[in-house]
Amino acid sequence: MICVDTSVWIDYFNGKISKETDCLDSLLGNQEILIGDLILTEILQGFQEDRHFREAQNMLESFPVQSMLGMPLAIKSATNYRALRKRGVTVRKTIDVMIGTYCIENHIPLLYADRDFDPMVRHLGLQSVL
Repeated sequence: MICVDTSVWIDYFNGKISKETDCLDSLLGNQEILIGDLILTEILQGFQEDRHFREAQNMLESFPVQSMLGMPLAIKSATNYRALRKRGVTVRKTIDVMIGTYCIENHIPLLYADRDFDPMVRHLGLQSVL
């Protein structure tokens, strides 16, 4: 099982070709892909047209959707954010720390195209799919 971050899904839905979207394309139907509730929210909020929103929702609901936060992971996410700050790294979006922490704690590799996850790979043990 892997988790695919919003950054890859957005590029995928927009038809952007990259190593991350190529990887996602090759994994679809061949690998169990987890959709986190936080990721689902981020993806769907970006659609302007109702038809595209519904199509994406139908597609994404075909994957296992998992809640990514609760009190223990909220505290661990804050701890991870603080650990990175102590190393001089500021993650731009708190939600990325939450997603990364979920994946770290559940030993789920993450496919991402967002540089905020790189320090989590280097310093916190996040597993990158690529």
